[in-house]
Amino acid sequence: MAQIMTMEGLRHLIPDPGPRAGAKLREDLCDQGIAFIRRSPFLVLGTLGTWGVEVSQKGDAPGFVEVLDAKTILIPERKGNQLALSLGNILGDARVGLAMFVPATDEVLRISGRATLHDDPELCARLPARGEPALLVIRVAIDRAAFHCVRSARRAALWDPASWGPAGKISFGKIYADALKQPEIREAFDKMAEAHDAEL
Repeated sequence: MAQIMTMEGLRHLIPDPGPRAGAKLREDLCDQGIAFIRRSPFLVLGTLGTWGVEVSQKGDAPGFVEVLDAKTILIPERKGNQLALSLGNILGDARVGLAMFVPATDEVLRISGRATLHDDPELCARLPARGEPALLVIRVAIDRAAFHCVRSARRAALWDPASWGPAGKISFGKIYADALKQPEIREAFDKMAEAHDAEL
């Protein structure tokens, strides 16, 4: 297997697309980007820092991310596993990348920027869910925003129910039982996890 080591080698396989291709890359959100965020119930957040490279998902009711202006968005942090891997990364390196999704829409909104963490009570209260304010707010100053074309989602048949197959279920009880070498906790842990999930 030959390893690609240079940009010249990469461009031999993927030719330079020319200046027009980069025209979609913006330094702020366009009107369509703002509208997309207001419809989006789910995003993936990439960070780099203390914990290495991490990818974390955030989701809530459509529009859970607030567009403060064309250069700034606010992402609420909810109760989770408390590992705080991505949040810890942000403290070490502010650079973040986002991919935002809208169900049944093949385009993906990609954002790169710099994030900071805030726990102002008034700010957290602006981004509530199920009667509770956000635990904290991730403020992202946008450096680059662009829509990714439909090819990936269509190749994956991402929104086509006929392609999905049967629903799966991950046993966190098995994960913890194996990690802790305590097989007896599997069933109880799975029941506890289901109870926590039901609280949503």
